[in-house]
Amino acid sequence: MEKAMTELRSIVMRAQNKWTDTGLPRVAMVRAEACADQVYQPMLHLVLQGQKTLSIGDEVSQYAAGSYFLVPVDVPATGQIHSIAPDQPYLAISLTLDPAVISALLVDDGSVSGKASSACFDAVPAPAEMIDAWLRMMRLMDQPREAAVLAPMIEREILFRALQGPLGGILREVARPDSRLAQIRRATQWIREHYTEPFRVEPLAVMSDMSVAAFYRHFKSVTAMTPIQYQKRLRLLRARWLLLFDTLDATSIAYNVGYESASQFSREYARLFGLPPVRDAARFRSPPAAQNSARKRTATS
Repeated sequence: MEKAMTELRSIVMRAQNKWTDTGLPRVAMVRAEACADQVYQPMLHLVLQGQKTLSIGDEVSQYAAGSYFLVPVDVPATGQIHSIAPDQPYLAISLTLDPAVISALLVDDGSVSGKASSACFDAVPAPAEMIDAWLRMMRLMDQPREAAVLAPMIEREILFRALQGPLGGILREVARPDSRLAQIRRATQWIREHYTEPFRVEPLAVMSDMSVAAFYRHFKSVTAMTPIQYQKRLRLLRARWLLLFDTLDATSIAYNVGYESASQFSREYARLFGLPPVRDAARFRSPPAAQNSARKRTATS
């Protein structure tokens, strides 16, 4: 298993410091060095090297090399990457979950029973059989003609192994179009498309065919957030991206992402990221030496 992990790491070292397309359907890879803030789409995520700490709503989870976790719906998350050393960055690969592929797998093989599911976002050890399948999948990056035939088969194998494991119940829920999870997924997609707009929870509950109380309960069990907290996280993650990569000032960004009060935006931004918007952006734009000096001054003050 360690030999397979070593080869996987060498392949994924080709990735950029962001999710990188592999040319294989629904498969991406990443070589990361700092934060892990993003909206995670439904995926199976396998950690190959380093560690990641993710804060998803009220839950904080740690993911170590050799473990995998599932994201069953779109979720905004903040987090931190922990590299082993400068020349050993965080490495991971992901498979975007396609409900149709999972559903077909369940129909084709009714013997896939699976174990009782862990909670959403829990990490579980990847079995040697899944690691082996991932290695054969990633080797196909340089074999496009073979990939066209073999990649779909290996994708099914990876999902088959996951269905047999502790997270199998969650995967089966992803595949069922009438499941509570599928209903919540439709609600999260609506919020993502309208995150700058105010909304009432009652219509979302109706859309999900639930009472308001049941909708709140199931929404939080799947996302670890209330619907309003979910929208707020989407806004703040988008705001941080704009601060770092756009020329808009903080006040304009606040209104751009849906806030009616710049002061409220600044307070909530600082609560989530630890610094007000302008100071947070300056931290990321500063040279590494200046950042280290600032951290030392803070530690000694």
